[in-house]
Amino acid sequence: MVDVAAGTTSARANTELRSLTLISVAHWVSHYYILVLPMLYPFLKERLGVDFIALGLSMSVFGVVSGFTQAPVGYIVDHFGARRVLIIGLVLGSISFVLLGLNLNYTWLIGCGALLGLANSVYHPSDYALLAANIDGGRIGRAFSIHTFAGFFGGAVAPATVAALVAVVGGEGALIASGAVGLIAALLLIAIPIPEASARSAGTADGNGGRVNVWTPAILILTLFFMLLGLSNSGISTFGVVALMNGYGQLFSTANVALTGYLAASAVGVLAGGFLADRTQRHGQVAAVCFAVNAVIVVALALTTPGTFILIPALLVAGFLGGVIAPSRDMMVRKAAPPGAAGRAFGIVSTGFNMSGIISPLLFGFIMDQNMPRWVFGLAGLFMMLTVLLTLLTDRKPDAEDA
Repeated sequence: MVDVAAGTTSARANTELRSLTLISVAHWVSHYYILVLPMLYPFLKERLGVDFIALGLSMSVFGVVSGFTQAPVGYIVDHFGARRVLIIGLVLGSISFVLLGLNLNYTWLIGCGALLGLANSVYHPSDYALLAANIDGGRIGRAFSIHTFAGFFGGAVAPATVAALVAVVGGEGALIASGAVGLIAALLLIAIPIPEASARSAGTADGNGGRVNVWTPAILILTLFFMLLGLSNSGISTFGVVALMNGYGQLFSTANVALTGYLAASAVGVLAGGFLADRTQRHGQVAAVCFAVNAVIVVALALTTPGTFILIPALLVAGFLGGVIAPSRDMMVRKAAPPGAAGRAFGIVSTGFNMSGIISPLLFGFIMDQNMPRWVFGLAGLFMMLTVLLTLLTDRKPDAEDA
């Protein structure tokens, strides 16, 4: 009996490890894909002869499509299975870049944004449903942390990776090579099966979770929370390079190093935040403190002209603190999600990111076209301040419900 139990435990651990690894690879791809087009803005601006707001429109289309499809995809995930939907999303993302690389014009750029947005809508509902189904509850916080770290790391390496690809194979080649990444991840998920996740596998009363009410006040508040998080981060991550070049006199290479450091520090912060999330129930307060310090740093960057040796460390600290809150963010959503409805819950709250994705490219693109690059950091700081206020509200909400 002991041997059987040990074997069962070992098999369960192997399944968890395999599931976490493959889901994290997919999340790496999703964050890498979000930044491919913004990192190619200088190349696309020159080749297509359009301004920054026109380039930003491609990512607004991405946000619109992803925003409108995220919640429906969450239902599809809960009903038909997260693994199947995740594979489809990876393939669609791959196709979007390959088609643009083969047909480089503005129409295809907008089409790429639309197809990429549809692909992006699958990641959060699928990933979190799979994690919730396949990872033991005692380790789910750390699993969220590793999964989010993989995504942040995908974004962190995007600037340097895309720049290297442009230097080696040109802009069109960089698009096609980036497209191949998603296809490889999809093939891994096909070749290495992991347990499926759906409402049926969760054992809900109706077999597919269709009658579970997901549109609760907690979920709606978290959706707004996600939107403010997206607005506070997207300006720096998408227009940080051009802002540092035009507003602070930084070279393209230096600006890329600074942004890569910011995104890499965010990834490291996520790992630290995973341990912190397991040791506190006051996730909103953790987020509030981190974003309050972040707001001070980013606003200071907007109001001053720091040298490289101050600029890069400041962005490293800001990135680290921004990453720390991510696991707590995910734990709040998991707590608010009804049983068997993890796909829909994460799909709904993730529309907050998509709403910010609709607004921010046009907003920050307009700022750049008006030659106000410092406001990329100034406006990001303002959104961080608003995020601090909302995180305090979200931290109070569970207490009120528990009383």
